[in-house]
Amino acid sequence: MTIEMNQKTVIIIPARYGSSRLPGKPLADIAGKPMVQHVVERATQVSGIDAVWVATDDERVFDAVEAFGGQPVMTSPEHASGTDRLVEVMQKVSADIYLNVQGDEPLVRPGDLELLVASMQHSQAKVGTLCHAISSEEAKNPNTVKVLCDQFDDALYFSRSPIPYPRETEEACYHKHVGVYAYRREVLEGYSQLPQPMAERAESLEQLRLMHAGIKIRVIEVEETGPGVDTPECLEKVRALMEGRTPQSKPDPLAQTRLLITDVDGVLTDGGIYYDASGESLKQFHVRDGLGIRLLEESGIQVAILSGRDSATLRKRISDLGISHAKLGVKDKHAACQELMAAAGATAQQTVFIGDDVIDLPAFEACGRAYAVADAPDYIKVQADEVLSLAGGKGAVRELADRILLAQGREAVYSTASGFLGNVAKVAQ
Repeated sequence: MTIEMNQKTVIIIPARYGSSRLPGKPLADIAGKPMVQHVVERATQVSGIDAVWVATDDERVFDAVEAFGGQPVMTSPEHASGTDRLVEVMQKVSADIYLNVQGDEPLVRPGDLELLVASMQHSQAKVGTLCHAISSEEAKNPNTVKVLCDQFDDALYFSRSPIPYPRETEEACYHKHVGVYAYRREVLEGYSQLPQPMAERAESLEQLRLMHAGIKIRVIEVEETGPGVDTPECLEKVRALMEGRTPQSKPDPLAQTRLLITDVDGVLTDGGIYYDASGESLKQFHVRDGLGIRLLEESGIQVAILSGRDSATLRKRISDLGISHAKLGVKDKHAACQELMAAAGATAQQTVFIGDDVIDLPAFEACGRAYAVADAPDYIKVQADEVLSLAGGKGAVRELADRILLAQGREAVYSTASGFLGNVAKVAQ
């Protein structure tokens, strides 16, 4: 392949209004400007760029971008991923190379983007992205996506799990994937024809679709980046940094958790209900959720089951796991949560709830903190304090259990053999 010079390169900034955890995020005020304006201003400082466009699905964002002199382009609100949105933009904005810079990264460094542009313009790479080194502790966080590269700086794999796994050494090095991408036009043109592999579905990472198809991803290492904006807490941290204030560190709200209440259908299961010949309902549970529940119970954090249904199958699962408390066949989940808190001796502020649908909203209000699974409807996600990265029946309860233990300094229970053996007397999955 001959490297072509003077390749037209544009930056596309996706700015979706309906964020599940922070609605209206692109227009959030930071130092007197909407957040998306900060991203645009930093993008325009990147040398070697022919144009900067903001891709949005909302007229309010479109009008705001026009008002500060930016170039907006309207896209469909139905896209499943940022790459799908970029494919639509490609039909309206012609270029050879497209940089996808997230609209919730107001601290993005122009210099990092220049490195990525240079790598694409002076190599045969089809796709490029960024990473930076992180600690082994941060690598344990499933919300932090890790990347492992070969000797040519091409990605070997992306994962929410720590990669490489330090089986016999403590010397493993970890790198966090920074979600900035550069694509050649021909990659985007064929993206919609690529099959969605099992790894992408399991990890919920769209870049694995490219790797599954044999498309290499060049990874450029940079210095540690500033925080993005995903939650109100993140927004306040970024505001403080950009205004020259010292961010006020807040204690992890999960540190005070004494009771976890979980829904069943759509949370502990994938929501499917099956019937055998006798009419008994069957449910599929995830073994890692079961182990997470036991890790909490053995660490002194009680777990309660709350369900609008009652069945012999569910009662058997509760018995197998030795769960402290349960309310089955419940119609009023608000009242049931209060009863469970009283039985556990926990206050509302010491209680977290995990749910997935409208029937869980009363429980969201009753408990001090509410979490939604990743595949919950958007109108449920906006009611939750936070959205988990995993889907119901796919390890969401385990994800939250690990985060509770981490917040309380008990991560050794799940991260080391000695911690696990020293704290878990009775294990069931």
